[in-house]
Amino acid sequence: MVDTLYTFRRCPYAMRARLALAVSGVRVEVREIRLRAKPEAMLAASPKGTVPVLVLAGGGVIDQSIDIMRWALHRHDPEAWLDGDDTALIADCDDRFKHHLDRTKYPERHGSDPVAHRVAAVEWLGLLEQRLARHDNLCGTRRSLTDSAIMPFVRQFAAIDPDWFAQLPLPRVQDWLARHLQSALFETVMVRFDPWSPKDAPIHWP
Repeated sequence: MVDTLYTFRRCPYAMRARLALAVSGVRVEVREIRLRAKPEAMLAASPKGTVPVLVLAGGGVIDQSIDIMRWALHRHDPEAWLDGDDTALIADCDDRFKHHLDRTKYPERHGSDPVAHRVAAVEWLGLLEQRLARHDNLCGTRRSLTDSAIMPFVRQFAAIDPDWFAQLPLPRVQDWLARHLQSALFETVMVRFDPWSPKDAPIHWP
């Protein structure tokens, strides 16, 4: 039996889970969902209703993206990503940076001032700029779990206004983001799948 991953291509949480699964080589049955028509099987496994959700062949469920990353890498970690697992920085991204990202991108949902939150988000990216002054990646010379856990959210922020982002005084962050987006690994995780239906034949990936 194969573990089953419910995912949505553009979701940054699902993206980082797929990055770890892809680099680990752990194969799953991938099920791309429609956000407006979430599969009953996914909701039964994880009532929170957000992706990613990994349903294990043995019956367990992992429905937090960072936990899926660590689970996959503990099974097989050919690039030693777990050596670069900065739990504090990842948690700060998921808390502080994501807070400002959401209120910049979706001000109407939050009743927020997008300019103020954009400024705060850029200040947070300044922390990454300082780190990247020492190494090409956030935890050293090689890409690691921390890079792949944070990169999808920086990508989402940059995509709000790419021309504006390109003019920011964050050359190391911009270069770091570009390198990860241009990698063969990222191309692998961004392959397009049709939305899943229970009638479909299983798609095993990567």
